[in-house]
This record gives sequence, C-alpha cells and structure tokens, in this order.
Amino acid sequence: MIRVIRARAFFRAALLLLALGLARDRVDAWIDATVIPPLVPVTSVEVLDREGVLLRAYTVENGRWRLPVTLAEVDPDFIALLLAYEDRRFHDHAGVDWRAMARAAWQVARHGRIVSGASTLTMQVARLLEDSGTGTWRGKLRQIRLALALERQMTKDEILTLYLHLAPYGGNIEGVRAASFTWFGQEPRRLTTAEAALLVAIPQAPNSRRPDQNPDNARATRNRVLARALRFDVLSAEDVAAARAEPLPEARRDFPILAPHLADRLVAEDPAGRHRLTLDATLQAQMEALARDAVRGQGDRLNAAIMVMDHRTGAVLASVGSADYTDTARQGFVDMTRALRSPGSTLKPLIYGLGFEAGLVHPESLIADRPTRFGDYAPQNFDRQFRGELSVRRALQASLNVPAVALLDAVGPAELMTRMRRAGMVPQLPVGQPGLAVALGGVGVTMEDMIRLYGALAAGGARVPLHYRQGAAGADPVQVLSPVAAWYTGDILSDMPPPPTAPRNGLAYKTGTSYGHRDAWAFGYDGRHVVGIWLGRADGASVPGAFGADRAAPLLFEAFARIAPRLAPLPPPPRGALTVGHDALPGPLRRFAGRDGATGDPEAPEIAFPPDGAVLARQPGLPMIARVDRGTPPYTWLWNGRPVEIGQQMREVSIGQPDEGFAHLTVIDSEGRGASVFLEITAP
Repeated sequence: MIRVIRARAFFRAALLLLALGLARDRVDAWIDATVIPPLVPVTSVEVLDREGVLLRAYTVENGRWRLPVTLAEVDPDFIALLLAYEDRRFHDHAGVDWRAMARAAWQVARHGRIVSGASTLTMQVARLLEDSGTGTWRGKLRQIRLALALERQMTKDEILTLYLHLAPYGGNIEGVRAASFTWFGQEPRRLTTAEAALLVAIPQAPNSRRPDQNPDNARATRNRVLARALRFDVLSAEDVAAARAEPLPEARRDFPILAPHLADRLVAEDPAGRHRLTLDATLQAQMEALARDAVRGQGDRLNAAIMVMDHRTGAVLASVGSADYTDTARQGFVDMTRALRSPGSTLKPLIYGLGFEAGLVHPESLIADRPTRFGDYAPQNFDRQFRGELSVRRALQASLNVPAVALLDAVGPAELMTRMRRAGMVPQLPVGQPGLAVALGGVGVTMEDMIRLYGALAAGGARVPLHYRQGAAGADPVQVLSPVAAWYTGDILSDMPPPPTAPRNGLAYKTGTSYGHRDAWAFGYDGRHVVGIWLGRADGASVPGAFGADRAAPLLFEAFARIAPRLAPLPPPPRGALTVGHDALPGPLRRFAGRDGATGDPEAPEIAFPPDGAVLARQPGLPMIARVDRGTPPYTWLWNGRPVEIGQQMREVSIGQPDEGFAHLTVIDSEGRGASVFLEITAP
C-alpha cells in the first residue's frame, strides 16, 4: 500500500511539473522565490594531530556524529561509484533529471508502482536539508523546487559536498566521513572498492542495510552498486569479483579518543571548529599503551601520566593524563599532567645548576655528605647513611639530600623559586616563604612545570616555550641557567647508571620519590626530546614500594625506545666549560665551603663594579674592568662559570672583551667566599 501511495505521489508531481513546463517564466519566478534553508551543516568539533590525523571528535546536537569533510578528502572511487549508482547525469542536469523523471513516470503509469527512481543527488540533498518526506506529492514537489533553486545558488561540487555531510548511515551516523570511521576505522580518503560500494549503498535505507544488523541485505545492495558500476564501465570485471569476495564489517567501531584530557581542555577553551595540535597521533597511542601497561596488574588505584616534548621547539608530542580516561576507580578523568604534586628530588639538578652558575662548585668539586643542621632543619638521606666527602658529580647522581640542601642554603631558596618561574613554572608553596625543604620536594608543581624545567636544561639553559597548538607563537628568549651550568648538569645526568634492564645509552635523566611514596617521577632528555613519567594515585594516597628509580625510570627508558631506535646526541661542551679533573681546578673550586664560607660574612668579597643588573655597552678595543671590595686575596674571577683570572692579587682586574648577551660574573677569594652579579652586554 505504501509503495502504491508513493507511486501516485510521484506520478502527480511529474504531471504537475509537466504542466508548469508550459509556463517557463512562471516556473523561473517560482524557483527564484524558493526559501532555501541554511546550507552550512553543523559538524563535529575535531581535535587533530600535527599531520591532520583525527585524535578526538565530539557529537553535534542529539548526539549525532557528523564530521566535516571536503571532496578532496574522499576517495575518488567512492565519488565515481556514487554517481554511477545514484545520478549518472549529475553534472548535466539542473537539479532534476527530466529524462529519468519521464521514464519513471511512464513506468508508474504502466505498472502502477515505482520501478526505478528519478531522484537526483541534488533532490536527495534537498530532502536531507529539510528532512522532507517523499510519501506525498507535495513533499516530492518541494524537493524538486528546492533542488532547482540549489542548482542556481551552488556549484556541483558544493552540492556534492553537502551530500557527503548529510547522507544518513543508520543510528546517529551522518556523512561519509563519520561512516568511514564507524565501519572501517579510517578516513575515507583511501577506501577499497568494496568499502566504497558499501558506503554508496547504505544511505538509501540506512537502518535496514547496516552490515552489523542486516548483513545479507547490506551485501546484496553493495553488490548491486558493483554490478551497476560494471555495467557503466566504472569498474572492471576483475575489480568487481574481488570486491564481492571482500567480507563486510561485523560491528561498529569506536571513534578515535586519543589525548582525551588535553582535547577536553582545549575544546573547553575554544568550543568551535577544528583544533590542530602539535601531538603525533602514533606516538600518543604508543605512550597511552605504555601507561596502561605500567599499571596493569598493579591494583585498581595506581595511575600513570606521561609527557613528551620536542625541546628544540617546545612542541608537545604526547600528553597522557592517566592510564585510562574512563577508569573511575583510578580517577582516570583527572589530568595528572596538570595536577599539583610534590616533585621529590627532581628539582636537585636545578639546585646544582645554580651552584655551578654562581661559581660555588664544579662537577669535580668535593662536597661533604655528613650530618648537618641548618637552623632547625636537619635533613637525612633516604637510606639514613652518610658518604662523607665525595664529588659533586657523585652527590647528584646518588641524589644525596644533605649536599643538595647545603647548596640551596648557599644560593638561597628565593633564587631557586625565581629560576623556576623564569622557566615558566608556577610553583605553589604550602605556606609562607620558601625554605630549604624545597630542595627535597617541599613545593607543589605539575608535570607540565617539570617538563618546562628539564626542557630548559636540555636546551642549554634557555626557556622552552611549551605549547600544544600548531602555529603557537613562541615567547621571547629567557635564560634560566647559563649554558655552561646547564651543560655541567646534563653531563652529570647523562652518566647516571641506567635501570638494570635498560641500555647505557647516555640518556640524561633524574628520578624522584615524594614524601610518603605518593609520587614516583622520572624525567629525561636527549638531544631532541624531553620525557616525563609519573606514577602514583590520583587521590594522593601513599603507594608502598613506589620509588622513582625502581618504577618510573624503566618506563622512561621504554618511552625513549618507542620514540626512536637511537637517542639524539647531547650537545658538546659550550665555550667556557671547564672539562678538567679535580686536581686541575682553581683552588677555591676544589672544595665546597658552604654558606658560611660564601655569604653572610661581613668580610666576604663584594663586587663593587659592575653592579648587579647593570647593562653595559661593549666598547671595541677596550677591556671590561671589574672591581671587588673586601675579601682576602688572591681572587679567582669566573665569567659564566669559566675562570678568566686565577690567583689575582689586585682588587681591580681586566675581564677582556666579553661577547654581547646576558652574563654572570663571580669572584671567589682565598677563603672560598664568593659574590656574584648578573649583567647584560649590549652592542656599542
């Protein structure tokens, strides 16, 4: 009965159009007066990687998937099959195929039912734009009128693109791109012949031709598309035979959901359009798999987070906020790359770098590891043991607490906080002013903060403009540490013994464990990448047995193994680096004297000129003069950590012709007491 009603409606509409054809002027006016609905369909907000690979998409109204697409993004074979099956004269008619209409009307009159359709792709677009029915002659006439109007307003490619967005594919799937992800898990730019034919077949009866629910019907219709393509020489017999043999998809696939935490955050900041990120989809998937592997079999609360950044540009290549975004037991919805946590010992490299920059120590200087009280604070090493006197290099590699606190006592906790902020970090103190406990993790930071810090160490001490969006503008260059101090630090970290199962490959890395085993950290870098690893519980509870060296470090080495088969080499020593053994060091640098020997003494040296923060114009042919007050000669002068005058008895010295840029000048007297100033040398 329904087919008879539709046939009558079709016949009446055809007769009416024939009558209207006798009055051409009236028809033109009728078409021009057509009210055209909005022609820009609402499409899903997308998050794409650096190469345009889909990371995540969001549904439009009523929970429908409708992904944006262009003709260039669709396999040409699909377009060829679509036109062969639905509308062979698409490029020749003006919205209505009158030859097909006449043929269909004759068949209706002769057989009393619809034998073949006459609906063009433009008419189908008209129906989809207004969701108008086809069971009445008025509905069919409205489609014809709107199709004729569309052809006057749009190009053929624009009409075809609308169809690619609006074609129904069953359930909440609309458009060829969403359908391609649903049934084949891929973009529609490269489809097999069988896949293209199936996507052509489904829209005419989307619910009854779904391959997961009605495979026989889906296969039969797909094969009709192939047969028609063979009939009109679109495909060869061999192509059709191969396509017929290809199996149908058996179930719907999930849409990609890579970097969900980051995607949610960036879309919340800007809810519209396409978001092109710096992430690498393949690397992101690998890091997400690594995080899942790390917590598998470790209880239902342990979680993990991973970040990978290119420290040459600041582009984030992977950001894993949790081991499983959907795991409520692990609180997987919490983005642990931005959660405030204690860094444990992972700030120690910056403390040692400040000591190098201030001329207090050299990697081969000796430093004491013995019971020491700093006012009311008496730090202990993790194992409650003390090593006595050892090199600064060994003290950092062993992550000893007392030497790190002694160095921080000398450079000052406020200076450490200043450098952290200079790196782009936003450290949070529990209460009041920073104290020496900051050296051992007594400050709140995020993984993003720490990636910025280690990125600066890897980049020769320069601040790295961490960013997630393609084309983000870089910040003005800021020096966090001097190049020499950053290189000393990296040289020590690259000589760290690797985990038992990892290769000794020169990766510069540091681990850390926060108080109470709440956080296990590992950060590392080579000549290109910096990687951060976190293990713990999102609720901040203790994880017994969680140590950065035992749990996080192996993951760090595994992450680098997945990034590239070989590490990018670290840079060579910069100019001014003193690559000598302990015995060849200047006297004041052979042994760390501590704060009492370096500051706080009224007789300690003070640089009278240049003053701290001075901006001096470089004078060609004239040396720069520096002067020290107080202190006991002989003096050792260091420029950016490099000795330039040793055993100098005079209080006024010539520094030579310094290069333009920011610099750090240090003087150390014979008692090991020192003073430093920061200055800038500009062009004449």
